[in-house]
Amino acid sequence: MRIVIVGAGIVGVTTAYELALQGHEVTVYERRGSVASEASFASGGLLAPGLVAPSAAPGMPWQVARQLFGGPARLRPGGLGALAQLPWLWRWWRACRPRVHGPNGAAMHRLAQFSAARLQELTRSLNLEFEQTPGVVMLMRGERELKAAQGSLSLLRDWGVPHHVVDAKRCRELEPGLNEHTNLHAAVHLSQHGAGNCRQFAQLLKTEAQHQGARFRFDTAVRSLSAGTTPAVVLANGLTVPCDAIVVCAGVGARALLAGAGVRLPLAPVHGVSITAPLRHLDGLHAPGPRGALTDARHDIVIARLGHRVRVAGGTELGGDPGRPAPAALRRLYRVLDDWFPGAVLAREAQHWKGAQPMLPDGPPVLGESGAPGVWLNLGHGASGWTLACGSALVLAERLSGRDAPLDMAGLTVARLRG
Repeated sequence: MRIVIVGAGIVGVTTAYELALQGHEVTVYERRGSVASEASFASGGLLAPGLVAPSAAPGMPWQVARQLFGGPARLRPGGLGALAQLPWLWRWWRACRPRVHGPNGAAMHRLAQFSAARLQELTRSLNLEFEQTPGVVMLMRGERELKAAQGSLSLLRDWGVPHHVVDAKRCRELEPGLNEHTNLHAAVHLSQHGAGNCRQFAQLLKTEAQHQGARFRFDTAVRSLSAGTTPAVVLANGLTVPCDAIVVCAGVGARALLAGAGVRLPLAPVHGVSITAPLRHLDGLHAPGPRGALTDARHDIVIARLGHRVRVAGGTELGGDPGRPAPAALRRLYRVLDDWFPGAVLAREAQHWKGAQPMLPDGPPVLGESGAPGVWLNLGHGASGWTLACGSALVLAERLSGRDAPLDMAGLTVARLRG
């Protein structure tokens, strides 16, 4: 089949590889100049399937409301820009109900576990060498965070995810660079999880996809698409490209593209912010930063070691300004990094990033048929794109090739959004 993929983020690249591997004629159109240049560029890097969960969860509406008065929250309204997302927020609020959140969380976990296995298989079989860090430590500053984590710990037990609750002493053995003056009550150690450089992996897998015959067309935006027995995309230069199937893996622009083909999805831009800075090297001493990946449970911030650099990411902003990161958001990341690893990085050489991640209000992505003939979907992964990409791509490739999905698709198709 002649297949056009729209978007070359981590989801688009993995999808291109899987479809080319199955013998399809694949062309990827990407408006930027390289792969993983937008939402996949500098995300937190966590590869932690046991921690993937919908942002629509019981108690989250209260957290968001509390943030309006200065408290912390995982999902923040982006000023007046969030007003345009009121219909999305209504659906998100309804998805926070326990009877909705439970199945959505289970669907995301199934996909995350499947994706982690596929990522490991690809890394091993293709001998892909990219920056990886083993182990994730969830830091609990006080008893309050440990109590709040009990629901998540219960799910980890139910799902069979190996983990250990450790005291402060054991945590500092796992991460000896932690600041001894910062309060640390306990931690959760997930030894089989970790972090990795998403963009490096995408660049490597792009090369492998090209070896399988996939073609990448960069600096080429798709203006519109049409469904039907012979679907087609229209490029920004006016050229019409007919094909047998279109797979939409685009970012926030996917909503307008799909609407033109009669497919309406409640996608919203949720902006993430990160800093990436080189470690400070001290003569004769180990670098003072983290050994692995950590999350600060109180502030919901990730600190991950990526080679000789540290990435700090956290906070999601619904709507908001797509431009440069707000100074307050960056100060918050630097403050948490300095709490745990003071003086560990060369801040003057730090790279700041803000990216819009397309998110559906209930949490899981949408995979498979769109409902419009010839148009397929692999999008809406939100902040979990890196963790879910490899599994999502294989599921999509199997379904588009006419085979059964390799996992239970309940809660992962577009049908759930039409109920």
